Amino acid sequence: MWSPWQLVYRTAFGCMVLEIFIHNVAQGLNVCMSGSATSCEECLLIHPSCAWCAQEEFGRVRTMTSRCDLSQNLQKRGCEAHNIESPSSTTMVVKSEPLSSKGSGPTQYDVIQIMPQKISLSLRPGDQTSFEVQVRQVEDYPVDLYYLMDLSLSMKDDLDTIRNLGTKLADEMRKLTSNFRLGFGSFVDKNMSPFSYTATKYQDNPCNGYKLFPNCVPSFGFRHLLSLTDKVDRFNEEVQKQMVSRNRDAPEGGFDAILQAAVCKERIGWRKEAFHLLVFATDDVPHLALDGKLGGLVQPHDGECHMNEKNEYSGSTKMDYPSLALLGEKLAENNIYLIFAVTKRLYVIYKNFTALIPGTTVEILDQDSKNIIQLIVNAYNNIRSKVELTVWDQPEDLSLSFTATCQDGQPLPGLRKCADLKIGDTVSFNVSVDARGCPAPGTQQRFTIKPVGFKDRLEVSVDYRCDCGCSDWTQANSSRCSSIGQYTCGTCRCDPGYLGARCECQEGEAGSMYLSACREAEGKQICGGRGECSCNQCLCYESEFGKIYGTFCECDDFSCARHKGILCSGHGECHCGECKCHAGYIGDNCNCSTDTSSCVSDDGKICSGRGSCACGHCQCTEPGAFGDTCEKCPTCPDACGTKRECIECRLFDSGRLSDNQTCQRLCKDEIITVETLKTEDPNSVLCLYKTENECVMKFMYSEHANGMSVLTALKEPECGAAPDAMTVLLAVVGSILLVGIVLLAIWKLVITVHDRREFARFQSARCRARYEMASNPLYKQHISSHPIETDFITYGKSYNGAAH
Repeated sequence: MWSPWQLVYRTAFGCMVLEIFIHNVAQGLNVCMSGSATSCEECLLIHPSCAWCAQEEFGRVRTMTSRCDLSQNLQKRGCEAHNIESPSSTTMVVKSEPLSSKGSGPTQYDVIQIMPQKISLSLRPGDQTSFEVQVRQVEDYPVDLYYLMDLSLSMKDDLDTIRNLGTKLADEMRKLTSNFRLGFGSFVDKNMSPFSYTATKYQDNPCNGYKLFPNCVPSFGFRHLLSLTDKVDRFNEEVQKQMVSRNRDAPEGGFDAILQAAVCKERIGWRKEAFHLLVFATDDVPHLALDGKLGGLVQPHDGECHMNEKNEYSGSTKMDYPSLALLGEKLAENNIYLIFAVTKRLYVIYKNFTALIPGTTVEILDQDSKNIIQLIVNAYNNIRSKVELTVWDQPEDLSLSFTATCQDGQPLPGLRKCADLKIGDTVSFNVSVDARGCPAPGTQQRFTIKPVGFKDRLEVSVDYRCDCGCSDWTQANSSRCSSIGQYTCGTCRCDPGYLGARCECQEGEAGSMYLSACREAEGKQICGGRGECSCNQCLCYESEFGKIYGTFCECDDFSCARHKGILCSGHGECHCGECKCHAGYIGDNCNCSTDTSSCVSDDGKICSGRGSCACGHCQCTEPGAFGDTCEKCPTCPDACGTKRECIECRLFDSGRLSDNQTCQRLCKDEIITVETLKTEDPNSVLCLYKTENECVMKFMYSEHANGMSVLTALKEPECGAAPDAMTVLLAVVGSILLVGIVLLAIWKLVITVHDRREFARFQSARCRARYEMASNPLYKQHISSHPIETDFITYGKSYNGAAH
C-alpha cells in the first residue's frame, strides 16, 4: 500500500506529465522545454524565443526545466510578466552625420560618403537585428593617380608613347575632378640570378651584345620617381629621363612594386581625403609568392615599406615576392584601386587576379600604349559606377547578411554590391546581424563595414545580452535551498553532493518511489538507459560524443544529421536530434545556403532568368542553358538577341549597350572578326539581324569546352548595291519579251499537237474506207469496153501498110 504522501506525489506527478504532454501536442515541438536548460542563462541560449520565469513559486514539480518556455506560455501558466527574463537584441546609432554632395572645396576634408558612422549593437544569441547603411559617391572628389610602369626592354615603344602623357591625362581627368594629382614609378625585376643578368659584363649594361638595342640601364626592383603632384609638367620631365632595362626571364617583378607603392604612403604622397588610383602598365605576367625561392629567397614578404634614400626598394634581393592575399590586404587597407593595364594576350590572366584582389579592374592596353589615356578614364568611370561593401575584423561568432537596394529601388537579398551608378547616386544596404553564441562575460567585439576604395567606414561595436537581470539578486546558502545551495532566478543551485528542487536530496539515495518519476512511460527504461535516477531526477551519463540531457535523458547534441561527416554541416546547432540552423542556412542538416549572391549573373538577374537558385547554386530550367549562372545558352530563343547587343556595342559602338561601362561589364565574350563566315560547325548557332542601314549582319555563337563563349562575326555587314536604272529597264523589257516568246511557243505547240491529232484521225478514216471497198462481197469492179481502141489498132495497121 502507498502512503498518503506517496499517493499525493504520484498524483501530482501524473498531472504534471499530462499537462506537459497536452501542451506539447497543442503547440508542436517546443524547443524551449525540450532543451536542457537548468538556469536562466542556459535557457536564453536555446532559442531567441525562449524566456525564463524567475518567479519563486512557479510550477509544482520538476520546475528546473519547465521554467524555460515561450514567454506567452509562461504567462498562461501563472508567471507574472515582471518575473519573465526575455532580453532581445537592440541597435543604437551613436554617430550619424549627413552625406556630403560634393568632394572638393572648403569642406573636402570633412566629406562624408557613408551614413551612419558609428553603431552599437546589443545582441542576444540567435535574435537577429538589423540596421541600414547608405553610401553616396560624391561629385568632384579629389583624385590621386600613381602611374607604375614596366621598364623592361619590351616596353620601349610604350615609354616613347607616354613621354607627354602627364599633360594630356591631366586635361582629361580635370573634366572629371577639379583636384587631380599625378605620380610616377617604375619597375623591372629583382637584380639577381635567375631573374636578371648578373655576369660582370652585364652589371652596368644588361643589353651588352644585344644588337637590336645595345644600351640600357641595370635592372631594379622598384624605383619611386615622382611623388603625387598637381604639377603635371614634372611628370613629363621624369618620363623623358627614363631608359629601359633588361631582365632574363619573361615574368616581371611588378607585384613587389605594387605593394611598395601601396604601403609607402608618405613617400608616394597619398592624400587621406582623395580617391586613390594605382595604374599598373605591363606586357607580361608577374612573379608570384614562392618564385623567389628560385633565387634563394626564403623569407616571406612582411608587407612593410622598404624604401632607401634613393627611393628604391631595398628589400628586392632579401624577401620573396608578395602573395595575392597580402596585396589585396594592403591595397584595401590603404583604400587603393588597382587598374591592370595589360596587353590583350594577358587579359584573361589578370582578369583572374581581379577575382582574388578586391577593388581591382583590368583594361586592355595597346601594344604601344596609345590608348592609355582613354583606358584610365574608362577604368575610373567604371570604378566610380559601383559600390561594394567589405567587412573588416568580423568576429567569428557573428553572422552577417546583406540586402542591397540600388538605384532602381528593388531590394536584392544576398548582395552587398551595386553597379551602373552615376556620380551622386545614393544606395542603401540592409545589414542583418546574428550572434551564434556568448563569449566570456563582459566581452565586447568590434568590426568595420567599409566600401571598397573609400576612406569612409562604419564602426560597429557589439556587446552580448547573455546574462539575466535576476542573477543580480543571487542569495548564497539560502533557506529556500535548505541552506546548502545558492538561490538565483527562482531555482536552487545546490552545493556538491546535493540535488533536488530545494537541495533536499543527497546523491546516491534511491528507492522505488523515485524510480517511476524517472521513466518516460510505463515499461520504458529508467532515464532511457542513458542515466541514473536520483531524487526524482535523472542524472544523465557523460558521453565522449557530446552532451546527454532532458528530463528522461532522451536528448543529446550529437545525434543530428550530418553533411560530409560534419554535424549540422557546421552551420547549425544540434538540439535533441534536430538541427537548428544558423541564419542564412536551411535543410535537415543545414547544408543549404539561402545566400543568392553566387547565383546573380552579370546582368543582375538570378540565374540569368533561366533557372532558380537552390542552396547557392543555379539549377537551369531553360532547355540548353548551362554555366554557373545559366548564362550560356546557344539554343535559347533570346541567345542571338542577347549576343547581338554585344556585337553592336563592341564592334560598331552602337545599340542599347553602347555606353562603354555597360558594354564592358555585360559583354565579356571573345569576339573574332572574319571576312567570310563558315556555317558548317554543328556546335555553333548562326545569328542574323538587320542593321539600321538595311544591311544584314551575320555572326556565329558557340560555347567552347573551356567554358568561354565565342562570337565569330563578319567584319562588316552585308549590304546589297543599289540597282542601275537602265539595267532594271532592260531586265523588265527582256522579261516581257521572254514571256511573249514562251507564250507563242506554247500556242504553236498546242496547235501543232491538235493538227497532228486531226490528221491522224483523217488517215484512220481513209484506211477504213479502202478496207471496206476491197472486202465487200456486194461490190464488183466494173468492166468497160472501148471500140475506139480497136479501130485505132486497125487504122494503125492500115496506115503502116500503106506506108511501105
